[in-house]
Amino acid sequence: MNDTIPVRDDEQLDTERVAAFLRGRLPGSDQPLTVRQFGGGAANLTYHLDYGSHEYVLRRPPLGPIAPSAHDMARESRVLSALWQAYPYAPRAFLFSDDRSVVGAPFFVMERRHGIVVRKQVPAVYAGFPDAPRRMSGALVDALADLHAVDYTAIGLADLGRPAGFIRRQIEGWWRRWQATELPENRAMSAVHEWLLANQPPEGTPSLVHNDYKLDNVMLAADDPGRLVAIFDWDMCTLGDPLSDLGALLAYWAQPDDPVHFQALAMMPIQPGFLCREELVARYATRSGRDVSHMAFYHSLSLYRVVVIIAQIYVRFVRGQTQDTRFAAFGPIIPATAQAALDVARRAG
Repeated sequence: MNDTIPVRDDEQLDTERVAAFLRGRLPGSDQPLTVRQFGGGAANLTYHLDYGSHEYVLRRPPLGPIAPSAHDMARESRVLSALWQAYPYAPRAFLFSDDRSVVGAPFFVMERRHGIVVRKQVPAVYAGFPDAPRRMSGALVDALADLHAVDYTAIGLADLGRPAGFIRRQIEGWWRRWQATELPENRAMSAVHEWLLANQPPEGTPSLVHNDYKLDNVMLAADDPGRLVAIFDWDMCTLGDPLSDLGALLAYWAQPDDPVHFQALAMMPIQPGFLCREELVARYATRSGRDVSHMAFYHSLSLYRVVVIIAQIYVRFVRGQTQDTRFAAFGPIIPATAQAALDVARRAG
């Protein structure tokens, strides 16, 4: 199955320059190089490097100015250079470079994995699995709980972040990024910001936090929708409150009975058969043993955070920093997601 596309016109790499830089640094890199692009995703740019005998994946930040500390390729490379040893779903990173003359930005190269990424529809390859949505749901939650059980000190990542005060920094940091977009004032966002500050839960035992955990950031086996092959997009990975990851999963999760403004954000098929959000939380609690009594807070926080992520992408499109027309549709999703965050907060009291 071909999961790549020709490189978009405004996101081209200089193939000869890339080949010259990588030659001798990776097995197989003495062979001719063909570059294609992975078309999914809306932020970092991901390319397929094909040497014939060997395949790799190159990751770099999006085009145009980016927020400080966002799209951190050095961080992602460091995490994946260590995590693969303890966590089978982490692709191994082989090489990082901050030489901007190669692709115009810092980048890293990691191993290529093969499988299925599920986006808006359940792929036809799973037609023989009537319980595919439920199996995907379970595998997704189990892998998240297992990530949060990784001994990060043992693999050299004890200094990856500062767990103390993690949630407050999330609230305030995303608020600063929201203001930096210079989009019109949004009353729902202001109300959620105030509610989050006033309702922070007590800090629990920290763990590695993926920070963007959702269905379309994982790869499943083509012959089994209940088996993960890989988890991607580790550039925001840090040490912090693991329930923020579960909140992120809930923020991108949609159910057929959800209001339209919840479904607008869905990064998954909206159909019966998937575990509902309450079932996801219960399964995580059982596997991890963690207290999930404050999940409404983490759900609202994650929706609030997603508003900012979408806004940052949308603003790059509006300013002409990317020509990817998919991002034009993000405009109306911004207020819809802010309202969803406020709805969750209000229901929590």
